[in-house]
Amino acid sequence: MKLYRLRRVQKLSIPMEDAWRFFSSPLNLPTITPPWMKFRNTGEVPDRMFPGMLIRYRLTPILGIPISWITEITHVDPPHSFVDEQRFGPYRFWHHHHLFRPAAEGTEMIDTVHYRLKYGILGGLAVQWLIG
Repeated sequence: MKLYRLRRVQKLSIPMEDAWRFFSSPLNLPTITPPWMKFRNTGEVPDRMFPGMLIRYRLTPILGIPISWITEITHVDPPHSFVDEQRFGPYRFWHHHHLFRPAAEGTEMIDTVHYRLKYGILGGLAVQWLIG
């Protein structure tokens, strides 16, 4: 099975500390997630993340089919980066690195996700049509 990589860069016109404060707060996950995914937390949600923290949630990413997901925050380096990894969910492997760095007009935010799908050939088709 193949390990895929998805990388996105966004320019934010806010100071790095403000970007960090917003994106590193688990309370903001429903705001950050596209509305059509119907994200909702299903466990306790602290306002600040920490290594070892588990985040439990449910969403409907494809065809309205609900999926339960648990991610663990494995690394936190304020205000520069944090990593979440799937512990239970739709992927065979999920490692999401969030990087924040100062930019000329605010902050550059770089998200890099390495993932491996379940479901063999069907998973490969999902990458081409839905995920990538």
